[in-house]
Amino acid sequence: MLDQLGFDHQVRSIISSSLLAVCSTHVFVSIAWDCQEVVNIKNLMQIDAGLGQVVATDTSQIPYYLVGDKWIRLPGSLKHITVGPAGIWGVNKDYAIYKYVAGNWVQAAGLLKQLDAGGEQFIVGANMDDTPFCLTRSATVGYKGPGSPLPWTGLPGAVKYYSCGPFGCWAVNKNDDIFLMSLNQDCQNNGWSHIDGKLSMIEVATDGRVFGVNSAGQVYTRDGITASKPEGTGWSNVPMCMRMGHVTYDLGRLWVVSKSGVTMVCTP
Repeated sequence: MLDQLGFDHQVRSIISSSLLAVCSTHVFVSIAWDCQEVVNIKNLMQIDAGLGQVVATDTSQIPYYLVGDKWIRLPGSLKHITVGPAGIWGVNKDYAIYKYVAGNWVQAAGLLKQLDAGGEQFIVGANMDDTPFCLTRSATVGYKGPGSPLPWTGLPGAVKYYSCGPFGCWAVNKNDDIFLMSLNQDCQNNGWSHIDGKLSMIEVATDGRVFGVNSAGQVYTRDGITASKPEGTGWSNVPMCMRMGHVTYDLGRLWVVSKSGVTMVCTP
């Protein structure tokens, strides 16, 4: 006879499976995306995709790198990880910054709570006071260890989550307001432009597409983004029947992590 703990676990598993079945069908019917559960990874907290690579961290702050359909555990402990043209970078619970160099994490000067490697080989991020920073392309690419220069450039405004792509950098602040900045590889910019809507996190794909999640766990994508119109034309909801906490997109794959730790990958 199952003990209460085992019984509760079994019930949760049945409920989770039922929700996934409904969710997959719901998403497919609504927007013609086919969503499948990523069954070989559990309890992810954050995920990032770029240039055909996927990295993630789980609720135990273990970092992973996806090779084929296998999640390879990376060394160290990170609460946020990012991959893109600037390489693989991460930050730990103490806000220490690391770059993945030749199979090992090399600590970089500075403190950030979140960072993004999706720009044109430059890094952006936000610190614990929501101050945005940028690291130039030459400093980002050239960083090999403590002896390399690391001139972080402070940017105007206050943001809690920051992500860059080929047509600009998007960010959200503590009030979930959305902003767009044109930022070049030398960290030169013309300040922030306010964009309509509310999101709690936002990610820009390598191809410039923008996805985000609001405080209610709803997923949105920005329509009409081009090089000549980087702000796009409006937001479209991507229907999900579970509350999502994190989203990232690359090469036709939309990766979503629910607030309960379920990971799904969706394709058109």
